Amino acid sequence: MPHFGLMDADALGPERAALMRAKLHIRAGRRRLRQGKVSYAFITLYDALVHAMEWHLLKPELRARLDIREGEDLGDERTVYGILVRSGVLDGRLDYQEVTDMVDGALAFRLEEGFDREGMLGKLEDVFTQLGVLPFDEEELPPEDPSTY
Repeated sequence: MPHFGLMDADALGPERAALMRAKLHIRAGRRRLRQGKVSYAFITLYDALVHAMEWHLLKPELRARLDIREGEDLGDERTVYGILVRSGVLDGRLDYQEVTDMVDGALAFRLEEGFDREGMLGKLEDVFTQLGVLPFDEEELPPEDPSTY
């Protein structure tokens, strides 16, 4: 994973670690996409999405604005996505089923041909922007190890 060796989650604490992992995975996902490693790129970007949403649950001032209802499973990404939409953090234009299908395709290495890479990247980057993760200054991140797959 792109964050291995680049961050100390214990030193950062859960909130800052989730945000850092999201940023590192966005950077690595973009690089992998440029390199033509489409399936790996989108698996990495999906991980970034999960951690960006987790950051909203962990950061107290962001969590305070969320409409979380009793009994909701905060460990389920679909549920968290729904909470973020219901709370007005996200506009809901991203079809989470499309994201799930993309991940399934990526895991089976079926994204290499005919997959709208730029379209999905744009959709994910829009969500990262709504979540407050993008834009970020890559100079603030630890240097990337280009040898990581």
